[in-house]
Amino acid sequence: MATIFSKIAAGEIPSYKIAEDNKYFAFLDINPMRKGHTLVIPKRENDYVFDLTDTELSELVVFAKKIALAIKKATNCKRVGMLTVGLEVPHTHIHLVPFDNESQMNIANPKLKLSDDEMSEIAQAIRQML
Repeated sequence: MATIFSKIAAGEIPSYKIAEDNKYFAFLDINPMRKGHTLVIPKRENDYVFDLTDTELSELVVFAKKIALAIKKATNCKRVGMLTVGLEVPHTHIHLVPFDNESQMNIANPKLKLSDDEMSEIAQAIRQML
């Protein structure tokens, strides 16, 4: 059975898509830690980031780098952090989180509640920086 992330990448479930290529997909997290919090996934289902092949892992990180640079420009943050916790959904994913201080990178912090309009505006701002 396909994971929710595979269904998002396939367009079966709506998302605030940032970018994709033939192997990787980036979209806004619907429960963001910060405005611009983006998830980057391989389209091939795989549960654990370190089970990816070396090539897949390096390609995923290079794809994520492009997205992170766009997030930084769009949100005017100090840095974009990268988390690979991966217990919430059994599909490899990288969290790209814009932050200004380290406490904002705590995955246990309360999540933001953003409107559809806010999410769409953030996604558009990041896409424009790609």
